[in-house]
This record gives sequence, structure tokens and C-alpha cells, in this order.
Amino acid sequence: MQSFLPAAWAPAIAGALAILLIVVIALILRKIANRLITRVVRRASSSSGGSIAGRLRGKQTTTLEGLDAVAAERRRQRAETIGSVLRPVASIVILGTAALTVLDRLSIPIAPLLTSVGIVGVAVGFGAQELVKDFIAGMFMLLEDQYGVGDVIDAGAAVGTVEAVTLRITQLRDVDGRVWYVRNGTITRVGNESQGWSRATVDVPVAYASDIPAVRDLLKDVVEDMWNEPTYRSVMVEEPQVWGIEQISDTAIVFRISAKTIPARQAEIARELRIRIKSALDRASIAIAG
Repeated sequence: MQSFLPAAWAPAIAGALAILLIVVIALILRKIANRLITRVVRRASSSSGGSIAGRLRGKQTTTLEGLDAVAAERRRQRAETIGSVLRPVASIVILGTAALTVLDRLSIPIAPLLTSVGIVGVAVGFGAQELVKDFIAGMFMLLEDQYGVGDVIDAGAAVGTVEAVTLRITQLRDVDGRVWYVRNGTITRVGNESQGWSRATVDVPVAYASDIPAVRDLLKDVVEDMWNEPTYRSVMVEEPQVWGIEQISDTAIVFRISAKTIPARQAEIARELRIRIKSALDRASIAIAG
């Protein structure tokens, strides 16, 4: 009798130990996976990725260092968002595999369970394919850093400032104050006005009979004066350029001025340039073509 009990309980004890070992290994693997994801997230958020100030060396160092700080914060937010998605995915895969292995050790047939889960998965997939499409598009949007909160973008369906980004939707506010909720899966192209730098372009039409060298020199003086003012120089990445004649017609000659600015500030610079150019043309008695 004394030798019968250990022999009878041996398989049960071995099975319980095996299940316990599976659970312990699963928890250890889950912890390791979470630590690896956290380490990758930290490395990604602290990686410079090529600073803006380094790429545009010698041009408004203070302004560009500010842009680098904004870019670093965006990298941090993007990395943390991706990490928050990867952690539960890793947990589901590891713990799900462990659960199936435990069921198999308990001699519970898992083939019908897998078949049922597969059928349910297909049904849910057909019913929620748009939701899956939105999530996949949101993941790639985050991984590629196509845009972030505070960016001014053209998402096709709406144009405005990004106020919130999730894996499913992007929330925009347009210039009229309307809030747009755009599903990520419906965005086929994005125009981002807030990455790196923006460009302010101003066309100046003057009468056909105007003195071209005089107009060109006047415009150069205007942009040089504006560049030398600290208020506007802190907004511009480099000195504005008078590109020269852009168009010629029988009534007008159009000069074009270009100015690189920090992201989303090009409209402000363009408005100020127009005001100064109008005043300078009036003082020089140069007619603006209609």
C-alpha cells in the first residue's frame, strides 16, 4: 500500500510539475519580452536620427536646436505608443501559446478549439476588416512618423492641425475651428507642412514697363531688412532669397521671393513680406500690376 500511492500519484505530480514549469517559463518569457520592448523603445526615443541642426549646420543654430527638441519629443511619443502596442501583443502570443500547451498536457483536445477560434477569427475579420485596415495603417503611420500632434497636414478628406492620433483615427481641426475625425485606413496620401521646415513664397507682380534691376534691388533690400530683425530671424531658417522673374506677360512682370521658415510659420512670414513689399513699392512709386 505504501508503494502503491507514490506510483499512482507519480503521473499526476509529473503533469502538475510540467504545467507549473510551462507557466513559469511563459511568465519569464513575457517579462523578458517586455524588458526588450522597453529597451528598444528607450533606444528609439533617445536616438538622434540625424538632427536638423546637423543637417543645416551654420544656419540659425538656436532655432534649429529648438526644432531638434521638438523632433526628440515626437520620437519619444512615437516610441512609447509603439511600445504600448507591442507589449500586449507579446503577452497575448506568449500566454496564449502557454495556455494551449497546458491544455494539451491535460489531454484536452485543442484541435476543435483551434478550429472554432479560426472560424470566429474569419467571421470577425470579415466584419471588422475596416477596423483592421485602420489599425494597420495607424501602425505604419506611427512607425514611419508621417505626422504627429501639432502638425499641419493635408489628409485629403480634411486639412488642419493634428490634435490627436490613435491607431484608429486622426483628429484634425481646420482653420474654421471644425474638428475632423479621419479614419487612418481612408488616408491614401498625407501632405505635412510641419516636418523639418516650411517655405514662404511671395509673388510680386509689377508693371511691364518697370525698371527690372531697380525692382530686384528694392526686393533684396526688403528681405535683407527683415532678415536682420531678431523677431523674424528667429522664425526663419535661412535668409530669404529673391529668385528673380517668375513670369512675364503683356501687362506684368512677376518676381518671386522665397523664405525658409520653421514648421507652420510660413504664412506669418509671407504676410509680413507682402506688407513690407507694398510699402517699399509705394515709396519708390513702382506700380503693382493688376
